[in-house]
Amino acid sequence: MGWKAIHRWLGLTAGLLAVVLGITGAVLATDPVQQAWQAPAAPAALPVATLVERVSRTVPQAEEIRRLPSGAIVVFGFAGDRPQATYVDPADGRVLGAWQPSTLPRWVKNLHRSLLLGDFGRWLAAGVALVMGVLCASALVLLLRRMGGWRQLATRVRGSLAQRIHVVAGRVLLAVLCLTSITALTMSASTLGLLSLDEPPEPDTRSVVRGAPAAPGDGLAALRSITVGNLRKLNLPDATDPEDTWQITTSQGRGWMDRYSGRMLAWQDASLAQRVNDWAQVLHTGETAWPWAVLLGIAGASMLLFWLSGVLIWWQGRRQMPAATGNAPLARADVLIYVASEGGSTWGFAQTLHDALQGNGHQVHTQGLEHFQTTATARQVFVLAATYGDGQAPAHASQALARIAKLQAGVVPVTVLGFGDRQYPAFCGFAVALDQLLRERGWPALLPLERIHQQSGQQFARWGEALGRALGEALVLAHVPRLPPSAPLTLTARQDYAGADGQPTAILRFAWAAAGQTGAHRLATFAAGDLVGILPNGSPVPRYYSLASGWEDGFVEICVRQMPGGLCSTQLLGLQPGDRIAAFIRPNPGFALPRTGGAVLLIGAGTGVAPLAGFIRSNQRRRPLHLYFGGRAPDRDFYFGPEIRRWLAEGRLTTLTAVFSRVPDGGGYVQDALRRDAERLRKLLEQGALVRVCGSHAMAAGVAQALDELLTPLGLSVSILKAKQRYAEDVF
Repeated sequence: MGWKAIHRWLGLTAGLLAVVLGITGAVLATDPVQQAWQAPAAPAALPVATLVERVSRTVPQAEEIRRLPSGAIVVFGFAGDRPQATYVDPADGRVLGAWQPSTLPRWVKNLHRSLLLGDFGRWLAAGVALVMGVLCASALVLLLRRMGGWRQLATRVRGSLAQRIHVVAGRVLLAVLCLTSITALTMSASTLGLLSLDEPPEPDTRSVVRGAPAAPGDGLAALRSITVGNLRKLNLPDATDPEDTWQITTSQGRGWMDRYSGRMLAWQDASLAQRVNDWAQVLHTGETAWPWAVLLGIAGASMLLFWLSGVLIWWQGRRQMPAATGNAPLARADVLIYVASEGGSTWGFAQTLHDALQGNGHQVHTQGLEHFQTTATARQVFVLAATYGDGQAPAHASQALARIAKLQAGVVPVTVLGFGDRQYPAFCGFAVALDQLLRERGWPALLPLERIHQQSGQQFARWGEALGRALGEALVLAHVPRLPPSAPLTLTARQDYAGADGQPTAILRFAWAAAGQTGAHRLATFAAGDLVGILPNGSPVPRYYSLASGWEDGFVEICVRQMPGGLCSTQLLGLQPGDRIAAFIRPNPGFALPRTGGAVLLIGAGTGVAPLAGFIRSNQRRRPLHLYFGGRAPDRDFYFGPEIRRWLAEGRLTTLTAVFSRVPDGGGYVQDALRRDAERLRKLLEQGALVRVCGSHAMAAGVAQALDELLTPLGLSVSILKAKQRYAEDVF
């Protein structure tokens, strides 16, 4: 069972009990806060002897002085024949008022400690604490997988509202919840008798009467050497018993002092078990520091938020995990489609493939990858495999590789299509591992492995075209994903370029509708390098463009090149100022620049310079940015040229290297410029520089090859930089 399954089922089964303990713990956490406001705390460095002298003047019949966890001083004694407990001011011994134990209802404590079920409830509460520890461990593993490692732990969280709430709250309070579970287990061990806290028997210590008067408390050397910060309680000797002694309890142990001479008659160190339990109680209750108690209360109350958001995520997952419709019986199907999907979206692509093949006359059967097998009637097998986190298999397909490894290879081609996100170093890692296993086991493939980035409908459609050619039939895969609400954008300005090879290009700047306008959705917050999705007229598939601006710039800016027969590019390039389109934002956190001050190599060609221009535009802190731009002719496709030169003069851009492949002495391609600057780039990369590459697949491959060559003397490579999250691509 994987970590995700452990986290899910423990959360669902024991989560409600954890919520009860969390909420009652939050209520109990108010007690230290209340105590902290009832009386002033005694200075930790105050000698106990001085405190005794001050108390003796104002409470002559005092029998015990106790320091509460809040630091307040309470004196127990008698007023005549009536027992009393009063707060005193440690500064002068002045009585402040009566002391009352915690006013919280006893049943709240019993509910927290034993769920109102007596000894059985104490065992049950200990079990819930153990479950909480396992939940915290599994949550940490899943959080690191989701965010892409420790370095990405503080980056922006993506997903549904429930997922964002669950992850952000967990990211903030996970350490506190883990600590409370460990301390709860420690305290339960002592309560249940698994950890002995029994104090050793008191030694036989009686003061020796020497005919001299008893020494006052402030005259005892032992009390002068002990500070109030270590005091738990001090029992004064009984005035009617001449052999009675002073007894002091501190965080280090217990001692008995002669009432006449003041010397220490006996001392017992606190046991290791007692000290561990004391620390656990402090950390679990927040008794010694009310700010910590407040944080514990927030963490306890957050358990309800955790549980509700977790249940909602589970329920949404169940609803979004569809089964294919129109399934042919397995025994009669000539095409088998197997799906591995974490959140359910890959099933939508599988259904599109299923319907297209079925429309061409095939008998198609689609099911989960955990059921992988071939049949006598199967002629083609397709596996649509998503990757969870950093190279992990979706939960339901966690045993799929082991299952396939045990099967004898057949002659039926098995073609793998991967779905993932380039922000993770192991992009489509599960699909890669699956494809590698199939080939090693001898299974043939109709097409080589293809990887789809961020559920791109365009990439899926192109793969469908290649599949149709391989099958010898027309195949159109027009996948229609669920799209987020769109916001209207109004074109405010455009810069037109002749472009290269007869492909006109324009930089388009849009303003979004103000919030509250009729029919207008709020445009999601975005940053340079994120993607804007646009649904062109006549197509259900959105097209995505990298953003050259951020939310704080106050506009949406993209660079669009005319594509042959392109619906979206034709529509966008036909817009005039004042025209409107509908769009939505898709985050692209894997390409974003982390908030550090290190140097960055920005490498782009053609319209791929757009997100890089956005990075430079937002570089108000003058972080070292080095741009390598590749075009064909400076007068036709040096996009953002005037702005880039201005940013260079302003210091937002550190260096600029522009090359053009179609003019004499233009410098060739961008990878040629990288090779010429190998020595300088090696120094930058050796010092930890990041790399961002944007452009076509061919250009990105050429750049990677050039960088691999110059990195070899350093013992580095592009793959190593990707694994260290220093290298990211946005290719099209």
